[in-house]
Amino acid sequence: MADSQAKARTFRKFQFRGVDLDQLLDMTSDQLMDLFHARVRRRFQRGLKRKPLALVKRLRKAKKAAPDGEKPAMVRTHLRNMIIVPEMIGSVIGVYNGKTFTQVEIKPEMIGHYLAEFSISYKPVKHGRSGLGSTKSSRFIPLK
Repeated sequence: MADSQAKARTFRKFQFRGVDLDQLLDMTSDQLMDLFHARVRRRFQRGLKRKPLALVKRLRKAKKAAPDGEKPAMVRTHLRNMIIVPEMIGSVIGVYNGKTFTQVEIKPEMIGHYLAEFSISYKPVKHGRSGLGSTKSSRFIPLK
C-alpha cells in the first residue's frame, strides 16, 4: 500500500488532435492550419491584420519581461474574435466584455477557440418571481 502512494503521479500529456504540445510550438503556421477546423483555416488564409499581430507581439513582450516561474503581466485587449494559437499558451489576457476586462489565463485546451468564449458578455438570466406589469394580477403585488 505504501509503495503505491510513494510512486509519483503521472499526468496525461496534452495533445491537440493527436499532436503533442511541444510539436505544436515547433510547427510552421501552414502545418498548424491543417489541424484547425474550416472556419479558423479560412480566417488565417485571409491573413492576420495589424491588430491581432500587435496583440501577439505584446504577449511575447510580456512573457519575456516576466521572471522565470511567474505569470506574465496581463495584456488587455478588445479583440474578442482572436483565435488562440499555441504561442499564446501561458499568457494572461484581459478580454473586454463590453464593461470590464475579464482576466483569462491561456491553457493548452483553449487552442483553436476564440478569446470571446472565455469572457461572457452578458449577465445570465436568473428566473424568479415575475416583475411589475408582467401580468394583470401583478397590480396587486405590493412594492416591497
